Order: sequence, then C-alpha cells, then structure tokens
Amino acid sequence: MSQVQQLRDESDFDQLPHNIPISATIADIEEKKGFIDYFMFVIEVKTKGGCKYLIYRRYREFFNLHVDLESKYSPEDPERPGRNTCILPTLPGKIFIGNKRDIAESRIPELNTYMKRLLGLPIWFLLDETLRMFFYQTDQDSEHQPRALRRLRPPTRKVKTVKPKMDLFSSPRAEAMFDFRGNSKAELNLKRGEVIFLLRRVNADWLEGTVNNQTGIFPESFVKIIKPLPESDSEGEGGGHTYSCLRCYFLTPSGVDTRSVRDVCVQEALTIEPTYKDLLSRMKNVFKEDDIALNYRDPKGDLIRILDDEDIQLMIKESRGQQGKVKRPVNQFPWELHVTMASDYSVYNTEA
Repeated sequence: MSQVQQLRDESDFDQLPHNIPISATIADIEEKKGFIDYFMFVIEVKTKGGCKYLIYRRYREFFNLHVDLESKYSPEDPERPGRNTCILPTLPGKIFIGNKRDIAESRIPELNTYMKRLLGLPIWFLLDETLRMFFYQTDQDSEHQPRALRRLRPPTRKVKTVKPKMDLFSSPRAEAMFDFRGNSKAELNLKRGEVIFLLRRVNADWLEGTVNNQTGIFPESFVKIIKPLPESDSEGEGGGHTYSCLRCYFLTPSGVDTRSVRDVCVQEALTIEPTYKDLLSRMKNVFKEDDIALNYRDPKGDLIRILDDEDIQLMIKESRGQQGKVKRPVNQFPWELHVTMASDYSVYNTEA
C-alpha cells in the first residue's frame, strides 16, 4: 500500500463513529432448549471507541447477514453498475447432519475468520446498516447472563470448579415417589426414592431441581416435598423465569385423554413465534406419534388445523387478543396446541 493510500485510510478511520465494531471473537457457545434445541455463539465485540460487549447470535443470523451483504455489494451483480462493490469472505456452509454441539464447535474458528475478514473490509463497508445492526448489542443481549466464556480465558489459566456443599438438613428438597422419564434435555429423569434438591418453582405444576449432578425440571406430582422452597422462590413471579411452558393436548374422537395433557417447557420467551416445522417436530417427540396434525381453538371455540407458518402467526395473534380472559401461570404461553392424528377428521365435529 502506498503512503498516500495509507494516510487516506487512516484519516477515514478517524472519522468513523466510536460505536462502529472493529473486531469480534467467539467467546463460547450456549445451548438453548427451545421447541427445537439449538446453539448460540457468544461473541465479544470491540468498537472503535474501545468499548467491549457480548452479543448472542445463531448461525442462521450469520447466514442472513451474508445473503443481505452479497445482494448489496457483490461485484458479480451486473444490474447495479457504478456502486461500491467488494469481495466478501466465505461463510462456512450449512450442515444438515451431525451432532449439533460438534457442529457448533467446529464452526467457531471459521466464523472467527469470517468476522475478522468482514470487519477488515474498506472503511465505507463498516458503515453498512445491516452489518452494524448484526454487531449491535440489543436489550436482549445485555440482559443475557453470560456463562463460562471459556474461549476468553488465557490458555494457561486453570479453572477449578468447586461444587457447593449441600446442607441436607436445611436445603429445600423432595423425594421422588415414582419414576419419571423426561421428554427433553430440559427435564430431569427421576427414580423412585431419589432426593432432589429444589432450586425454584417453574409454574403451578413444575419444579426445577438437581439430582445426580443434573439440573432440570420435573412435575411436582411425582415427588413428595420434604422441605419446601422459601415463599419468595415459590410464587413463580418476578420476571426471571428460565422456562416458558406450553400446554398441549392430544385429541381423539372420544375427547381429551387426561394422560395426554402435557406442559412442554422451553428456554424461549413468551413472545416467540416458533415455526410450524419446529412445533410439529417437537409434538411428534412429546406424544411419540409421527402422523399427527397441529390445531388450535379460535375465539369461538372451533378447532382449526394448522398447515404453515401463517397459521401459527394467526393462532398467536388471536390468543393474545384473548389474554386476560383466561387465567394462566405467568410463564405459560397464551396459546395452546391441540394435537390430533393427521387422518382423524372426526375431532372437528366435537364440541369445544
């Protein structure tokens, strides 16, 4: 690079706003147990002004960013001559088969290289609004509690994990009265006679606790409380819920089997709009049936079959309009799913 070019680039850099991101490094990955379990990349961003903060992004957000940038700046687009163009770095491709954690781990060095080259493009490129929004710390990012951030530690640092000493006589705890097998990674597996140390109440029916060095949720009806949680931890209120719960039913021509009423708990906000594909996959796992259909009840009480994402959005919109009319736990979704066999149309003639 010539001295004149270098001086011009340094001058342009000095004119950039202080909140422009100039480097980003993946500090860790975190698993999210949602309607479909997935991993997020925890990214430490540094700005021109020296500020550091963490953001949380899924691979699909990297992919959407890349597609948008390609559409605006690819030199291979002949329809927009005279505009600024640049050759973008290569984004690691989608992987459809394999262990999700292994896939996420394998992507870390490639995504680090991608971000380094992306933020090393010409100064004008760093001002792109889509790029800035991707690296911007949202309110949701700032409220997220970071965990280990293991990749930010010096390689020589030894981290000693000290397990808290449980006081068997003062800790809130319960005894399992029946075996319980969880339906997801969020749920504990219990064996009759085991003692579970209680952490908090999820809702009116579910508790969170730890047993055999595993932490998760379980139905209160399967245990006998030995020492209850403090009242402040038992109300299920305060806005700090780890889990949101979805009430779902399995309908047959004879009605709802009480054994087929399930609360599915996920680590996703009550405001989420899951995809039809994700919900269908989760319900197949919950009810151990493949040939099923998803349904909801409209404000009139009629059963409506769900066929795509637009139906999901309509269901959520209508349920929000009914909020306040139905009393629910504070962390329960305002919409409910009614699962039927796909070939069973007789259920649509039943009364609500």
